[in-house]
Amino acid sequence: MADDRPILLFDSGVGGLSVLDAARTLLPQASYVYVADSAGFPYGTKSEREIEARVPALLGRLAERYRPRLIVIACNTASTIALASVRAALDLAVVGTVPAIKPAAALSTTRTIGVLGTEATVRQPYVDDLAARFAADCTVLRHGSAALVDLAEAKLHGAAVDPAAVRAALSGLFDQPGGDAIDIVVNACTHFPLLAPELAAASPHRVRFVDGSDGIARRIAALTEGQEWPASREGIAVFTRRDPSLRALAPALAARGLNTIESL
Repeated sequence: MADDRPILLFDSGVGGLSVLDAARTLLPQASYVYVADSAGFPYGTKSEREIEARVPALLGRLAERYRPRLIVIACNTASTIALASVRAALDLAVVGTVPAIKPAAALSTTRTIGVLGTEATVRQPYVDDLAARFAADCTVLRHGSAALVDLAEAKLHGAAVDPAAVRAALSGLFDQPGGDAIDIVVNACTHFPLLAPELAAASPHRVRFVDGSDGIARRIAALTEGQEWPASREGIAVFTRRDPSLRALAPALAARGLNTIESL
């Protein structure tokens, strides 16, 4: 029999659409609910206490409403702060998103890695632990950028991206001592892969950008192996606050199979 339970992906904004892209490529037979906490956006400038209180409660409401087969926290900031609390609160599989430092270290030849995320993500002890475990022989430089989050949001809403603004955001990473040796940059915010062409063009030297979206898709596939899938694959986008700007976002959502927009 068909199993109508969706896969639910959650982010503060549209960044998690980069994870949805990878999931839909690997699992096109699934149905998806994509949730943007637009009322709480952005997470990257919030305190740990705010995120720790907000995310588990919100995901509890979403799980009750949509009855997903699993939840993906498609947000590095929410995952590095609240993943354990969400897993403790919900009786279903929860997949987190964490900075892809392990694959970055495996790829680096200069042994200098950049971690580009939000301010909240790059300061987390979780990132310290990943660097110590998987990149102990590397120099790991970090930079938090709220500007890139805003630029990605604007791009998905149809606005042109200012190359100078991208260069200015990247300067905080590459202008650090040792930044000229970076050969791999970890996109430690799911918004940033949405700016892939702009980031590549604005980098002061040739680098490779990596993120965890493909690994998350593989984890979803492993957790759902052998399950039945729905007869209909109509996707839903959910926003915790609706405003007129959602009209401009509709084409980007529809391109990802999210043709219905709802409010929580």
